[in-house]
Amino acid sequence: MKLRRIPEDFQVDEQTDVQIGQGPHALYRLTKRSIGTPEAVGSIIDRWRIPRKRISYGGLKDRHAVTTQHVTIHHGPKKNLEQQSLDLRYLGQTAKPFQSSQIRSNQFELTMRDMTETEVAHAQQAVGVVRETGLPNYFDNQRFGSLGFTGEWIGKAWCLGNYERALWLALADLNADDRSQEKKQKKLLADHWGEWVTCKAALDKSHRRSVVTFLADKEAAGLPIDFKRAFACISVDLRGLYLSAFQSALWNRLLTAWQDKRIAPDERIDFDLKSGRCCFARSTVGHDDSAFEASLMLPSARQKEIDEPTAALLGDVLRAEDMELRELRVKFPRDSFFSKSTRKTLIMPGGLQTEAATDDLFPGKQKLRLQFELPRGSYATILIKRLSEDAI
Repeated sequence: MKLRRIPEDFQVDEQTDVQIGQGPHALYRLTKRSIGTPEAVGSIIDRWRIPRKRISYGGLKDRHAVTTQHVTIHHGPKKNLEQQSLDLRYLGQTAKPFQSSQIRSNQFELTMRDMTETEVAHAQQAVGVVRETGLPNYFDNQRFGSLGFTGEWIGKAWCLGNYERALWLALADLNADDRSQEKKQKKLLADHWGEWVTCKAALDKSHRRSVVTFLADKEAAGLPIDFKRAFACISVDLRGLYLSAFQSALWNRLLTAWQDKRIAPDERIDFDLKSGRCCFARSTVGHDDSAFEASLMLPSARQKEIDEPTAALLGDVLRAEDMELRELRVKFPRDSFFSKSTRKTLIMPGGLQTEAATDDLFPGKQKLRLQFELPRGSYATILIKRLSEDAI
């Protein structure tokens, strides 16, 4: 099975109930193609010459796709912007900046390609199971883009106060998605770690070089190397992603432990994400609709009241990391913190429909077109994994 052969194979349309009226924030619908949300926002900033802090949006949309989402700009221009990979349409004014809480859902139109008739049949059978049992609400691998080849979580080192290790992982740990120049820059740092003046002179201009400049200035002045404050030089947005990745990985493991308690071993389909082992329900056997009411806390020392069953499961998850719940907090800098919320364990894709057809890109093969709706924060690629697992 192949996904995202062309951008139109993965289409996402953000749904919101935000009210248009009066206010200082200009609201836009951003349509982008084959570009990430940060890159699209960066293009808007460059074109209109506005500070980043004036722009707000609800979340990151897929890069290799055609997506729409909402953006507000404080005192933004009341006009449209068209560029090669994005289209920004002015909708009106709002009183507050757009936030993730204003996303009602996301509508998806996806195409699975290069499938045999047997694989299509398996996928359609799996759709029938999902319509009854729902889908475990895992964070998918897109959430874990900061995890490098070492397999060490930046957020974990940060929580434990190992600022030098956190910095090394953020700046020098190689990643499967790194481009060639990025790999060279990381290798340079890894090979000359501690030689800050040398690294500063050799690095390209980037967020990485700005952090190294802080360390190089300390070295040149003969002052103690302050990894703690150097780590704080990384942008708050990036540091937030590091925390989210670690917290989400722990939550995924908590969900798997919860699934293991309710699904018999022979009724589970195991699969792996970067966060570890996960599982689906193989069939409707043993399913109880009351499971749709369950939620699990996002692990954080900020969580004060934890029910006993969840505490036991979370204790096992944290022991595997040689950590305790009290250690899941950030001491410095104070502009970053773990989310204090819960997440539904199971979701039901709304309006899930499929249509099989001859694949126009792969002769002799079939394609399966899917239409469905998911609540905000849920991953369509988890559904794709479920529909393709039975075919493996």
